[in-house]
Amino acid sequence: MPETFIGTDIVSVHRINDVLKRHGERFKNKTYTLTEIDYCQSKANPEIHYSGRFAAKESIQKAIYSSGHKDIIPLNMIEIISGEDGEPIVQLLSAIPGQCKVSISHTADTAIAFALYNPEK
Repeated sequence: MPETFIGTDIVSVHRINDVLKRHGERFKNKTYTLTEIDYCQSKANPEIHYSGRFAAKESIQKAIYSSGHKDIIPLNMIEIISGEDGEPIVQLLSAIPGQCKVSISHTADTAIAFALYNPEK
């Protein structure tokens, strides 16, 4: 049975909103793909969705690093898109083998994500 690695992250929506206000496009481009930016900007409260994706990316990094992966994984090389039913789908845009699954939840104040990584898929 292949080993599965886990990661989790929680962020304050207020903190991400502050970073978005202070660093704007620079933060967005360093952290998110254009597809993610378009998705978040299309929402009534973009900061909630930026926060959810940020937590997801951090949880994915943690899961991958816990597998022993040593190379730096830029956040904008992890893309979270929405499936047909709105489920988050992870796309690893760099040469990282394997597959990730992520779950994202948020309130107006907090976003949390949980990731599973299987390096053998």
